[in-house]
Amino acid sequence: MGLKEKLEQKIQEHRPRTTKLMKEHGNVKIGEVTIEQAIGGARGVKCLVTDISYLDPQEGIRFRGKTIDETFDCLPKVPGKQYPSVEAFWYFLLTGEAPTAAEAEEVIADFKARSTVPQYVIDLLRAMPRDSHPMAMFSAAIVAMQRESKFSAYYKSGQFNKMEAWKPMYEECTDLLAKLPAIGAYIYRMKYKGDQHIPSNPDLDFGGNFAHMMGVEEPYDDVARMYFILHSDHESGNVSAHTTHLVASALSDAYYSLSAGINGLAGPLHGLANEEVLRWTQNFMDKLGGQEPTKEAVQKALWDTLNSGQVIPGYGHAVLRKTDPRYTAQRQFCLENDGLKDYPLFKLVSMIYEVAPDILLEQGKAKNPWPNVDAQSGVIQWYYGVTEYDFYTVLFGIGRAIGVLANITWDRALGYPIERPKSVTTEMLEEMAAKG
Repeated sequence: MGLKEKLEQKIQEHRPRTTKLMKEHGNVKIGEVTIEQAIGGARGVKCLVTDISYLDPQEGIRFRGKTIDETFDCLPKVPGKQYPSVEAFWYFLLTGEAPTAAEAEEVIADFKARSTVPQYVIDLLRAMPRDSHPMAMFSAAIVAMQRESKFSAYYKSGQFNKMEAWKPMYEECTDLLAKLPAIGAYIYRMKYKGDQHIPSNPDLDFGGNFAHMMGVEEPYDDVARMYFILHSDHESGNVSAHTTHLVASALSDAYYSLSAGINGLAGPLHGLANEEVLRWTQNFMDKLGGQEPTKEAVQKALWDTLNSGQVIPGYGHAVLRKTDPRYTAQRQFCLENDGLKDYPLFKLVSMIYEVAPDILLEQGKAKNPWPNVDAQSGVIQWYYGVTEYDFYTVLFGIGRAIGVLANITWDRALGYPIERPKSVTTEMLEEMAAKG
């Protein structure tokens, strides 16, 4: 049974659960909304449904109910490599089942057949000013392919059936996802590597081929696999995931929807955070004068940072109340690779990890004094020679596409309606506040 057939089976099994909840329990309350939440970005408001991932405040992200370690353990590894393929993970996110090695290879072959980037996309990228931000290029390349949309063609066919709409959406999301490594690598080498490009290698999987086209040697292929999987999904409330879901709820196709999500990811409060963390860490190292970081020196520097009114980048999270397991997974990769383990920048990151939480707790302002994914990811990229800060969010975007495209496929499978929350005025809130 192929991935699409397995997905259809899972959809048919799941639909009665959603139907029953709507018909028999639709009036059950799952929470209340406070004025603070209404004004403060809807933090903690329970109004989105996804089974792809869940962010537990104490445990961190779970993909299809599994922790990061459990996810890596259950998926078949690329032969001779440390991590599973993105294609195996795609199968897992869509179906909730780990593929066999043979099933993963089928998906790898399917991705390869869909991976050719249209020439007009290359022409578009080359026509953009070279100083355009790589995220602007990435978003433009995605939305330019909208003319390829199978979902839009199905909608315009006059035979649109809401319960069958997942099929062209699945095809379209797979088409789009398979092209992203080549688009990302092309942008990178056009902007930063003298416009010298490396052709795709048909023998490699998603992550391996991306590393190859980037021109970065092993084990960067495993870095890519790990990075894309770790950044794929963080439930549905973050800006990029919610934006993609919101736009798709209007029955916009995957190209429009993902491009919109990528635009949200480009914001400094979302996907640009890893760039800011790395820059701050490098400046921190400069202040230490190139010396081996000691606990006392790092403690003093962190207090100086906080006392100047600044925050410690990479620490804290809107939901998590412990160390982000995505940080832990990347830290473990560094500890298991000799060069990285002894890398001065990683040593500094490790020392900050040892002392920052206690300092933040003592200061008393942080709800979560623990590191998030951004505290580590930029260091790994820098070590392997990907030193162009602006490009880091494109890496994030390729990974995030895996999760959001799986989600909008399931949105169409379950017939979710257009999203339309209700607004209130400030005066209404004042009246509610006066009534207590």
